[in-house]
Amino acid sequence: MTPQPFYIGDILIDPPILQAPMAGFTNFAFRQMVHEFGGAGLQATEMVHARGFVWMDQNKAEHPERLWGVRDEFRPLQVQIWDNQPEAMAKVGRRLVEDYQVSIVDINFGCPVKQVTERAHSGSYLLREPDRMGRIIETVVDACAPTPVTAKIRLGCTRDQMNFIDVAQVVEGAGAAALTVHGRTAQDMFRGHADWDRISEIKPYLKKIPLIGNGDLDSAESVVQAFERYDVDGVMIARASLGRPWLFAQCAAALRGQEIPSEPTLRQQRDIMLHHYRLVVDRFGEQRGTVLMRKYACCYAQGKFGARFFRRHVAKVESAKEFYQVVEEHFPLDKPENLEADAFQGV
Repeated sequence: MTPQPFYIGDILIDPPILQAPMAGFTNFAFRQMVHEFGGAGLQATEMVHARGFVWMDQNKAEHPERLWGVRDEFRPLQVQIWDNQPEAMAKVGRRLVEDYQVSIVDINFGCPVKQVTERAHSGSYLLREPDRMGRIIETVVDACAPTPVTAKIRLGCTRDQMNFIDVAQVVEGAGAAALTVHGRTAQDMFRGHADWDRISEIKPYLKKIPLIGNGDLDSAESVVQAFERYDVDGVMIARASLGRPWLFAQCAAALRGQEIPSEPTLRQQRDIMLHHYRLVVDRFGEQRGTVLMRKYACCYAQGKFGARFFRRHVAKVESAKEFYQVVEEHFPLDKPENLEADAFQGV
């Protein structure tokens, strides 16, 4: 059975494959790369801190650079916000709807990073307080109407506190238009394997909103299997796409029963990475763009022969000349004969 497109509010998600919001990565250049290859039914920005946005507004500062390009970007597009203050989140949500005209506002209840959880008592920290989550969602939903508001969660704070069923019901009851669940707890961070059986357990408890599963999807085959084995309406791809923006197109073709586009050759992947670099530099300028591109370059090399050797060199580049030189000399195109065996291990 071919997975069907679904709606989040009145927004059609076709194909039912979503690009995850990832702090530090899913900026305009990355989203443009994914869009050029196609296959993502919904893309997302990096997450935006609500009170930080409000402060910028009050002090007439430039809006968060994470929103650069959003006004003129292709749709549908989702912006994710985080905080624990309903009023601030509602104010930002409304601004995103009225000023940026985003398709969907997503609320982050899944981030496990200590800066967000322990310091700011936000993200996955709020999973221990479902009623508080409900109040936040209700306030943001009211402010953003009729634009749909969604929520992203984890299974719980710890393996001993997996309250995902209760949280899911609170999310729907508060008026959210969809629920995305990462199949780990906050304590797990990104260790171990995502528990898709637990994600699937949620579906019978949702009366009308779609359920989107997230975690460990790294190939067209894994996406097809997720739909075949688990009761989800959509899937969200995250880290596996960082050095493979063509992954969404491969997954979309597989779901349609079409021939899966082959993995680009190493030379083609190098050219794709260089195109990505030019997009980053166009946005941020040569010096900052080059520094920002270091982490993306490491993602493109991940798992390839000589990746560790390449990473050591690209992590030091500070100019376009240096970046192009390192790529020309060290980006893995073949198995080099003069490197030690441990250099062939992935990053």
